[in-house]
Amino acid sequence: MSDITFLHPYFFWLLLIVPIYIAWYVWKQKGLQASLQISSIKAFAKAPISKKVYFRHSLFAFRMLTIILLIVVLARPQSSNSFRNEITEGIDIMMALDISGSMMAEDFKPNRLEAAKDVATDFIKGRPNDKIGMVIYAAESFTQCPLTTDHTVLHNLMQDITFGMLEDGTAIGMGLATAVQRIKDSDAKSKVIILLSDGENNRGEIAPRTAAEIAKTFGVRVYTVGVGTIGMAPMPMQTVFGTKYQNVEVKIDEELLQDIADMTGGQYFRATNKEKLKEIYAEIDKMEKTRIEVKEYTKRKEEYLLFALLAGLFLLLEVFLRNTVFRNLP
Repeated sequence: MSDITFLHPYFFWLLLIVPIYIAWYVWKQKGLQASLQISSIKAFAKAPISKKVYFRHSLFAFRMLTIILLIVVLARPQSSNSFRNEITEGIDIMMALDISGSMMAEDFKPNRLEAAKDVATDFIKGRPNDKIGMVIYAAESFTQCPLTTDHTVLHNLMQDITFGMLEDGTAIGMGLATAVQRIKDSDAKSKVIILLSDGENNRGEIAPRTAAEIAKTFGVRVYTVGVGTIGMAPMPMQTVFGTKYQNVEVKIDEELLQDIADMTGGQYFRATNKEKLKEIYAEIDKMEKTRIEVKEYTKRKEEYLLFALLAGLFLLLEVFLRNTVFRNLP
């Protein structure tokens, strides 16, 4: 019944006569009580009460049900059986993740790197139709996972990312160039790189703006994300007395990241905490939605027959009982 719709729902306005009819019936019953004057009713005190007294209003109930069901029939109940053909066109996305030592800063909990991995994992789960890959970079760059639709493999490889996998440093140009190399030959109409960094470019053989020009040449759009709080951030330091924390200044080359985004038709974002980072990925997700063409087929079936049969049944019951069990003798 949850799939039932009505072709002429305005007929339900006729249901307004139901409370009016009930009020008229109650008023009429008060005027139908016959009276007989006798000296005493003691002789009738123990007289059995006929069951007809309790069921005499059933005739009216059957009539009301008949009227309600006929109104439903007039409203033309219909069921629909529909299905869709969906054509999806995925977007290829390479994620370039900074794993330099500064990503250990704990202005994001538990630290910048783990927060970035968590948010990226949620982002990937929301895009099942896309091919997604992962590049990591520090002083050099490395393809952690090529473009794939097997997101389980991508998730497992992402969890393996940790500090010390690459020589320390920040080679933004190398990270971007490697991501472009992995995505440039894609047949997808939309090719996207999400590059995340928390510092300034200080290593690498390829300048970041040169890498951005290469991305532009291959029609790759780059979204850049600067990660780090404003001001100072607590950084864990290993000493002979164990882990100590030192506040270090957050330095992000926002001008560079903005230029990379502008050159490739992308956008630059600044994340100052994990929640802001989630919002940024959600915004990128909205801007880079997969295209879906939907062809919907609907087959409708008339469902008034059941209501009409029930209305006829209640009408016959009223007529039968009125002329038999509840028949009035003149």
